[in-house]
Order: sequence, then structure tokens, then C-alpha cells
Amino acid sequence: MDKVDVLVIGAGVVGLAIAREYAIRGREVLVVEQHDSIGTETSSRNSEVIHSGIYYVPGSLKAKLCVAGKALLYDYCQRFSVPHDKCGKLILATQESQFSTLKSYQMRALENGAGELRWLDKGEVEALEPNVYCLAGIHSDSTGIIDSHAYMLSLQGEIESHGGSIALRTALMDWSFASGLLSAECGGVRLAANIMINAAGLSAPDVANMCRPVENLKAFYAKGHYYSLSGKAPFNSLVYPVAESGGLGVHVTLDLAGQARFGPDVCWIDSVDYHFNDASRADFIKAIKNYYPGLNVDLLQPGYTGIRPKLKPKGEQSDFLIETECAHGIPGLINLAGIESPGLTASLAIAEYVYGLGEAVQHQA
Repeated sequence: MDKVDVLVIGAGVVGLAIAREYAIRGREVLVVEQHDSIGTETSSRNSEVIHSGIYYVPGSLKAKLCVAGKALLYDYCQRFSVPHDKCGKLILATQESQFSTLKSYQMRALENGAGELRWLDKGEVEALEPNVYCLAGIHSDSTGIIDSHAYMLSLQGEIESHGGSIALRTALMDWSFASGLLSAECGGVRLAANIMINAAGLSAPDVANMCRPVENLKAFYAKGHYYSLSGKAPFNSLVYPVAESGGLGVHVTLDLAGQARFGPDVCWIDSVDYHFNDASRADFIKAIKNYYPGLNVDLLQPGYTGIRPKLKPKGEQSDFLIETECAHGIPGLINLAGIESPGLTASLAIAEYVYGLGEAVQHQA
């Protein structure tokens, strides 16, 4: 049986960031990915936003790792010339009943260490975004956008330059723990590993449940549609309504070419399905016109869909799950599940956190 020091399951942005963290610290790393390229699922089907850390429960992994990850990610983008733009974000109240929600965001941002969110009256918002309608808003100057594909390619380059490997079209068939040994069958080869990290994204619960001595993880999927807006974007920054259950509402994001897109909505589904259902178009138009009444609906075009990996059903909130032997009883195994937004922003902080957990486990052994 062949042996590897660190085996990472999944070459999404989080798996790549973790593999990079181990590789730059001199560890032998192999990443296995079932698809034919890196980051083809959640990592490339999102808003490409660098989040500031506004929405998450204080003390949660989402809050702590988003704020830490944001700083690490901006620094990484500068050092490795990854295209990005700290363009800022407006969160809008289109009715007075939403003022209290904006104020709660201000308080939570301070609690999470995400910085101060400046309150803007109607006129101040219109000065920044003349095409937007609202009664008031708050502004986050640390929110930005990133070329997620360029970022993942940079992570891949760092992994490989430090001696790590990525095996594409290599699915994990099963794994086991017996006689003190972790082993996995990947692409017809049986590998023993000192550390195995399950960063399989949408498939992470399935991977964890292959050999789980405790209660199985359950997977839930929240699908989101994105529409693109043809022509020059009528916005200068990201524009968000107040958040809704399961997501952040149908908001405006910009790509680095200046193209505007709207989304995502939240549609709970039973299995992974990326089909674009244009039946939601009327709901999108209604949501967008709440804050952008001048929308030309003829310029709104179907874009793409993405799926958030959830650990709880509709109506329930969950944190990132990052579990070690203390939770499942298997030395050397680290499971990550439910790594949805802000997983892209938090990726480098997640990597540092996971590396620290792995080191702590090995020192205890």
C-alpha cells in the first residue's frame, strides 16, 4: 500500500487552501478531486464576494474565520497579483421597518471585529448610487470582489511549487480506519495517510458517512439562481437588500469586468441539480425593483446556478462544521462540512485553523 502524509479530499477553494497551508510548511500533500478540473462546484458558482463579516453570529466559526480570512485574502491577492477590487458594499432599507435590521448589522459588525458600518441617509446613498431607491443604508468599505478562478489557480501553483500534487478525475471510493491506520481507495489505488482531510464540499457528508462511528451527517442543498444584466452596469459598488432566510437576498454583485449580476435566490432541493429554472424570473424582477426601480427587464438574462451545502433544513441556521477525533473518534481525520458562504473569504483562515487542529492532534498522539 502506498502512503502519503496528508491526503485532502476535494479541490475546491477550501481544499486547495488547506493543501497549500500544509505544503508551504513542508508536508507531503496529495489532493484528490473527482472532477476534471479544480473548483467546479460551489467554489466557482457563487458571487465572488470578499465578505466583511457582518451577518454571522458572534463567536461562531463563520464570524471568526470570515474576519480573519478577509485580511489574509486581501494580503494574498496583493502578494500574488490575484485580480480583486475592494469596491465596498451598500445594504439598503427600502422601508422604515428595516431600519432596526440595519442597526443590528452595525452592532454585529463591531462585535465580530468587522469594522464600523457607516449609516447613510437617502440622499447620501443616492450620491453614491444614483440609480438606487432606498430610505437609508449602511456602507461596508472592506467588502470586495475577487477572480475566484485566478485565486484557485494561484493556490494550485503554490501547492505544486512546494512539492504537493493534485490528482484530477480521481474519486474517493471508500476509506477506512483499522489497526490505527487511515486508508483510502482513490482512483483504484489504496493509500495510507497520516492525516486525511475531508473537504469534499457538497459531497462532504457522504464522505464522512462512509466510515462514521457516530451519528451520520445529513446534507441539505440550497440552490441559487443568478441573472446577468446586459450592457454597462448601473452601479458603482455591491448593493444588497436586508438578508433573508437561507441567504443574503437577491443582491447586486459586479465582476472585475464591470458586469452586473443579480442573485442568488434560495430554492431548497433534494439533490445536486444545476438546471436553471427561468420560472423564477418574475420573483427576481420584483425583488430587484424594490431597490432598482429603473430595471430594464429586457436586459436581464439567465446566468448560472450555484448550490450551498447546508447541514440543517430550511428555517434553521448552522455554522461551519470542522470536526476532529474529539467528535468522531478517528485519529488523523478532519471533516469539514457545511462550508458555504463565507467559505471563499474565509478559506485561508480555515486552512490555518485546520492545520492547527491537525498539529494538536498529532502532538497528543
